[in-house]
Amino acid sequence: MNGQDRTQHVASSDGVSVAYHELGGEGPPLVFVHATGFHGHCYRRIAERLHDIRRCLAIDLRGHGDSTPPTNERFEWAGMVDDLCAVLEALELDEPLDFVGHSLGGAVILGTELRRPTSIRRAWLFEPIVFPGIDKRGPSPLIEGARKRRATFESFDAAIDRYRSRPPFDAIDPSVLDDYVRFGFRPDPDGVSLKCAPASEAATFANADGTLFDRVAAIDAEIRLIGSTDGDAPAMFAPLAAEQIPGAVYECWDGETHFGPFTHPGRAAAEIRAFVEG
Repeated sequence: MNGQDRTQHVASSDGVSVAYHELGGEGPPLVFVHATGFHGHCYRRIAERLHDIRRCLAIDLRGHGDSTPPTNERFEWAGMVDDLCAVLEALELDEPLDFVGHSLGGAVILGTELRRPTSIRRAWLFEPIVFPGIDKRGPSPLIEGARKRRATFESFDAAIDRYRSRPPFDAIDPSVLDDYVRFGFRPDPDGVSLKCAPASEAATFANADGTLFDRVAAIDAEIRLIGSTDGDAPAMFAPLAAEQIPGAVYECWDGETHFGPFTHPGRAAAEIRAFVEG
């Protein structure tokens, strides 16, 4: 573990204790916000490549990583915005900041800008979940898949071996996969178990903010919005979301998937560096 890694907690809404991690580095803050089912330490391998230009921080949203779930089971994405706002306020980070957001995290960053205008200086967002009105009737494969996730393994190494053998984790950089497991599971009497319980992950998917697409046109900030070509919904939503945000520029990672920042953390870090310094 990087000697600069340090975790602290602040109070958010709904009884949530939000964890945020100092991932090291010097300079203006750069705040990472994670995807559903992941956690802030997944971005360590990107952050370590930026230590010379930025103080890197990462949040764990409610029910993820080292943050507690809401006492009232409120997983609405407005509650996730509460979590990020609580961290920014606790750190007294009032000036416009640079952000990195992935999937859910990108949506939370945009929601935070709508809640706290001028929070964003520049934001690099990989396939934020910002979507036009869609028919939500019928079962969701994402929600059902999350509910059925295996939550317990015999050891950290057993979990890593299992994930490494099947998609989408088989394509992820091995060091990122190691961080995902070692910071995303906790020891228990049966071995190790997910910190983000399957029910919490499913509830996060189920409460996606369908109003955000119609509201992001009010955002006045520099946004770099990255999409993949995997054909899944986030990839299809990405260019539509970019069109809605006046200050957004869309780029495509050809041949990549929704897990692009984890597959190629070096590429992500290089592009983030160029964007925040440009």
